[in-house]
Amino acid sequence: MVEVTYDNGETSALKKGIFDGLPIGVGYMPVALTFGLIAGSTGLTVAESVLMSMVVFAGASQYMALSMIALGSGALEIVLATFIVNFRHLLMSASIHERAEKSSKKVKALYAFGLTDEVFAVASTKSPPVKSGYIIGTAIVAYSSWVLFTAVGFFAGTVLPYFLQESMAIALYALFIALLIPSIKKDGKIVIILAILGGAFHTVFQLFMSTGWAIMLATIVAVVVFEMFQLVGKKEVQAK
Repeated sequence: MVEVTYDNGETSALKKGIFDGLPIGVGYMPVALTFGLIAGSTGLTVAESVLMSMVVFAGASQYMALSMIALGSGALEIVLATFIVNFRHLLMSASIHERAEKSSKKVKALYAFGLTDEVFAVASTKSPPVKSGYIIGTAIVAYSSWVLFTAVGFFAGTVLPYFLQESMAIALYALFIALLIPSIKKDGKIVIILAILGGAFHTVFQLFMSTGWAIMLATIVAVVVFEMFQLVGKKEVQAK
């Protein structure tokens, strides 16, 4: 069996990226299916659901957007909230920029759009300079899987009984819990503190503002307050 590398000339960087992206595409299937199904039960049309996956292409943000849509939040609230959730992509893009080969701004913009957490993780394992074609190839598979199975999930939901469609809203909260568990295992104390702070601030803020703004502001304030306590704690330790 011939090992596929950049140097053996048997497979281009793009094809190698597509090959390495297949596991990501498979992993996206159940999440995209669930998103499409819940999007339908939330009231979105198939065109709106697929267009969201095509334009946004960010799982956690899309699920948050669905939750906020269900709560009747405004467009500006949803956009700002998802921007905060996706802020980490700026850091990932900066990291990949340092590791990737030199290329045009158009090429960089292309693979930056497809730079999900999983694509970033796979590309980061490669020794620099990482080929632009490799990143794009990996992103193509991830993107195609996400968009395709969003549509499949939506149509799958239309054949389910109405009571099952309604009950799928529970899957939204189950997914957020599933996303939270790995973080708790890794940094349990920090995650729990941030969750408590966020919940407490949201409870207060929603008394005098809409739910969407309350969620967004509570997230920001919780992080700021936590970082301030961390900074004060470090200064006290250094003072001793």
